Amino acid sequence: MNKDYIEISKETLLIEATTLISATELLDENIEKAIEIILQTKGKLIVTGVGKSGLIGAKIAATLASTGTPSFFLHPTEAMHGDLGMISEGDSVLAISYSGESSELSQILPHIKRFDIPLISMSKSNNSTLASNADVNILLNVQREACPLDIAPTSSTTLTLALGDALAICLMKARDFKKEDFASFHPGGALGKKLFVKVKDIMRKDELPICKKDDTIRDVILKITQGKLGTAIVVDDENHLEGILSDGDIRRALLDQNFSLEHTISTYAQSYPFYIDEPDMLASKALELIEDKKIQIAIITNKNKKVLGALHLHTLVEKGIS
Repeated sequence: MNKDYIEISKETLLIEATTLISATELLDENIEKAIEIILQTKGKLIVTGVGKSGLIGAKIAATLASTGTPSFFLHPTEAMHGDLGMISEGDSVLAISYSGESSELSQILPHIKRFDIPLISMSKSNNSTLASNADVNILLNVQREACPLDIAPTSSTTLTLALGDALAICLMKARDFKKEDFASFHPGGALGKKLFVKVKDIMRKDELPICKKDDTIRDVILKITQGKLGTAIVVDDENHLEGILSDGDIRRALLDQNFSLEHTISTYAQSYPFYIDEPDMLASKALELIEDKKIQIAIITNKNKKVLGALHLHTLVEKGIS
């Protein structure tokens, strides 16, 4: 049997794309009512569903939670065995069932309504058991599943997921949710690092290669090697920055016919090194400065030039700062 997998894949995408496009023409005031219910919810939005709908529901809950709407997924079977206590006054529920006749969901509906919890449903019929018990139903109108048997949830789950995204986007706009808010929910992500990680959080503070201007080249070479920064930091007796000496400075000094390992480093040290006197500066801003100067390292000081640490370009890269 000759199978053209590219054509089958194209057909699958087209069927599901057509489902999404058709849904845009069928959206009504129910989506607005659902959003208003969620906006007025003082507690959490609990998302629930069984099977494929449950898997989609878990993703919707995760999206909502990361975009400013307190939300979590609750499996209806677990709810019937004690987890109903997770739903409390002030919460609302988003229940998902394409058929609207899921027995597991039907069992918990009386308990939800008993506590006067607002219920939003997603199902294919406004007359389904689920929709009939809901305050508002978001219609899942699907002409056909992408499955060749028109059985396996494909187009329907795609539409459900997309409508969940639509809810999240509407809520973000309603709450004026900004990228700073998003970053606060994703501190480990790239945006979170860019907006929150400061120089003091990642700078090297311990075992710095500190030296004095009267130290010899011989002594400083050992400190540079042990410090693993490629640079020695020159300070005075009170730890104020006076200069730096890099391994590159030493290599260039070797070209001097009068060079000696017993020379003091004051002869070769850079007297005006680049430093940052704002340890609270964002690491992303420090990266911009370092790249602009085309250097590898910045010495971190306080406003009095007392050395607090060192920030190497490699550290910024390793920490995912961009």
